[in-house]
Amino acid sequence: MTRVRTYIDAVALAGVGVLLAGCAMIQQVEPVPTPPSRPAALVVPGDVPRSLGSEQLTRYYGRLQADLVAQGLLRTDGGGPDTPYTADVLARNFERIAFFDEYAQGAGLTATSRDTAGKLRRWSGPVRMDISFGNSVPTARRDQDRASVRNYVRRLARVTGHPISYAGQGNFHVLFMSEDDTDQMIALLRQKVPNISDRTLEVITSLPRSIHCLVVAFSGNDNPQNYTRAVAVIRAEHPDLIRLSCIHEELAQGLGLANDSPDARPSIFNDDDEFALLTSHDEQLLSMLYDPRLNQGMDADAARPVIRILARELMGQQL
Repeated sequence: MTRVRTYIDAVALAGVGVLLAGCAMIQQVEPVPTPPSRPAALVVPGDVPRSLGSEQLTRYYGRLQADLVAQGLLRTDGGGPDTPYTADVLARNFERIAFFDEYAQGAGLTATSRDTAGKLRRWSGPVRMDISFGNSVPTARRDQDRASVRNYVRRLARVTGHPISYAGQGNFHVLFMSEDDTDQMIALLRQKVPNISDRTLEVITSLPRSIHCLVVAFSGNDNPQNYTRAVAVIRAEHPDLIRLSCIHEELAQGLGLANDSPDARPSIFNDDDEFALLTSHDEQLLSMLYDPRLNQGMDADAARPVIRILARELMGQQL
């Protein structure tokens, strides 16, 4: 999961012998667009046989999902009596997730960010999400993915109160691509994000196996805190639950919750993979992010008193 920021979550899983890294988010300044030509690779999409490498990834991620579920991870219950939290904890988690980046801007997926707070980032204009599929993605799978994204888009709009919708041609591009679709993805990205940098293309199209999905968020030259475009890339080799988990985390992070925190619970914004799907705690974070009492570009010190008020309101506590 990523945006115009990037972060990788890595956790050694005892007893299963795998290194799990989940999502990445990268932030870029959107270049001045130039009219693109229509890539020939996009003209005739269709179902095609998959390579041995893609099939091997499919088996790997299938085993990984089974291992995680067997350990009680990738929970879909959203938390409960075993995951209590207070208004103060909610406020702390919001500040850590909304004002920090796990990876430095423009440094790809290797350099960690300094442990200093940035400014509040989010979309000021409407968010219109569209979906594109690699030629290797079967038709039946596409129908299921479209339904998952559309249902989640409605939830995000309700939770944030921000205009978020599904569109045929949008500004938040959700790509389901396999290893076999790299050339198609490059052509598509050049069409969707004119003048995208070669460095960003390299990051997106050269993900290690440990990165399940990624979101890249773009801001305008005049206001780096204002997101104007985003691209989420979800591996087509994923089984159902990891696939849906990627949808939930990347699309939410692409709205402005750029970081993960080991203290956030119950939450998908935590690299421990305990929860697969957006929780009620996470809905509250999104609600706070788009509350009009917080302003785009606010620093953490200025926002902190407002964050505390919002957290207490959401938790039903007296101010």
